[in-house]
Amino acid sequence: MTETELPDTQPAPQAESPGAEDSTPYQVLARKYRPTTFAGLIGQDAMVRTLTNAIRSDRLAQAFILTGVRGVGKTSTARIIARALNCTGPDGDAKGLGGPTAEPCGQCEHCRAIAEDRHMDVLEMDAASRTGVDDIREVIDGVRYRPTSARFKIYIIDEVHMLSKHAFNALLKTLEEPPAHVKFVFATTEIRKVPVTVLSRCQRFDLRRIDTETLREHFSSIAEKEGAKISPAALGLIVRAADGSVRDGLSLLDQAFSHAVQGESGEIGETEVRDMLGLADRSQSFMLLEAVLAGDVAPALTLLDQLYKDGADPLAVVEDLLEITHWLTRIKVVPEAADAPEVPEIERVRGRDLEGRLSMASLARAWQMLLKGLLEIRQAPSPIQAAEMVLVRLAHVADLPTPEEAIRTLDKAGDKAGPEKPSGETAARPPAERTDPEPPSPGAQLTGTGDASVPGPEAAIEPDAEARPAPEAAAKPDPAGFQEIAELAAEMGEERLHGFLTGDVQLIRFEPGRIEFNIRAGAPADMVQALRQFLNNGTARTWTLTVSSEAGDPTLDEQLNAENEGAKSVLADHPLVKAVQETFPGATIEDVRGPSPPEPVAGEEGLDEGGLETENTEPDES
Repeated sequence: MTETELPDTQPAPQAESPGAEDSTPYQVLARKYRPTTFAGLIGQDAMVRTLTNAIRSDRLAQAFILTGVRGVGKTSTARIIARALNCTGPDGDAKGLGGPTAEPCGQCEHCRAIAEDRHMDVLEMDAASRTGVDDIREVIDGVRYRPTSARFKIYIIDEVHMLSKHAFNALLKTLEEPPAHVKFVFATTEIRKVPVTVLSRCQRFDLRRIDTETLREHFSSIAEKEGAKISPAALGLIVRAADGSVRDGLSLLDQAFSHAVQGESGEIGETEVRDMLGLADRSQSFMLLEAVLAGDVAPALTLLDQLYKDGADPLAVVEDLLEITHWLTRIKVVPEAADAPEVPEIERVRGRDLEGRLSMASLARAWQMLLKGLLEIRQAPSPIQAAEMVLVRLAHVADLPTPEEAIRTLDKAGDKAGPEKPSGETAARPPAERTDPEPPSPGAQLTGTGDASVPGPEAAIEPDAEARPAPEAAAKPDPAGFQEIAELAAEMGEERLHGFLTGDVQLIRFEPGRIEFNIRAGAPADMVQALRQFLNNGTARTWTLTVSSEAGDPTLDEQLNAENEGAKSVLADHPLVKAVQETFPGATIEDVRGPSPPEPVAGEEGLDEGGLETENTEPDES
């Protein structure tokens, strides 16, 4: 936002002597440096380019809607549009163009009146205080009359999402087909609350948050114009607190200027801005997070108490911890982010040191707990007590194992307790219903240790004693081939395992006690462990399974399909099949089945169908 010279609105220069009187009332920075032209808007290049080209080519929409977070220039843009459409230029003829201009002069009567909010044809309405249908009826009634002096009558409705449903409905027809001399400009921070029927009638512009570097340059130039000195670290704190909002940043900068006037040197330092914002020192925030994540409760509470006594807000302290946690997570994922020129030295050095000692699971858990604690602090009657409880919980959680470690411990404990259970119970228990994880990587060895998959070389690992088959399984015959294993799974009611064996396994080598195979992509990984347990419990020997990356034979289902296709091709040349297809055009061979076994004849050998003796009822020849 650049400063524009307006003789009747520009405040007089500050008197050099502190005691000198100034008749011009003080104007806050947010109003003093409000942009008056499209060139003065910062960070909104796409919108400025679109509006400028539309005005120059006379392709003006009947309504505009501007949306974005607070303080990014929605209302300022609406007033600039009003000036651009009504500017007549210093000579009274729009700089010789005779129509709207993309570069309002700021000196003609219309530009001056709009800047002072006294133009009769530019009407601003706050929808937050005038939400009813009666207020919109006033707008609709005024639309019928032509502007008194300007080129267009412009209605600027701020926070338009606050209008009631009936007010929106009353505005629809006028908004769709307004008179040629009327333009609507809406501004809102909640675009989702605006009905789609209204959005479809407007040309929408999304104003973006202003990036950190642009805000830093803008605030630095304003500080130079105001004759104030501010350190880069203090300016960085103000930019960070602004969170992409120009108005919020200018309000904080104005407050910082007032704070510096009371000092001896008149320079704004980082300490003064931290005290003003209620922030903790950045190094102390790193120390606090490091102590909490290390499980040191007492030092963490002592440091928090000291920060609280120094004036830091407990809510701001936890927000700072959240920001550091996010920063550590980001540089762990993208290490080069720490080398950006705008990153302070303390965050680069302490951040790299701390993230190298923390796992991603610890950072994610800290983020979730701090985020939940932030809500508790806002709702608690005593924020400092709530902040202390958040740190205590987070410190004690540091001693707990991660979910991965807990699952691994439970799996090991389950494997050790496995031999104590009856083998019949283990064999009869159906597989648990769960979501299938990713298949094991090629080369993984599955042995009798109880681990689902252990990456390693393709050399087989001998199973230990825990995977020995149950004693009662010793009498069962060993499957002589892979096909028999699939059939045995079907006989035992293991439908899920049978489907895995027939549809997902590509056999490479088979010998009694050892199977090497490849797994089709997308196959459930837990079925390999289930196959190992099934073979060890259901046969008379211990089996070793090897998952390899080597190409294997087609699956059993693929082999069966290939056999069926071959049989179909042979039968297609059979004279009887050809005769059937000629008799029934369009008939196809769907399946090939072998002959059914002959059924026993009732009464054969003196037995009926139920196996009972039957009487000979035939007449005696004698």
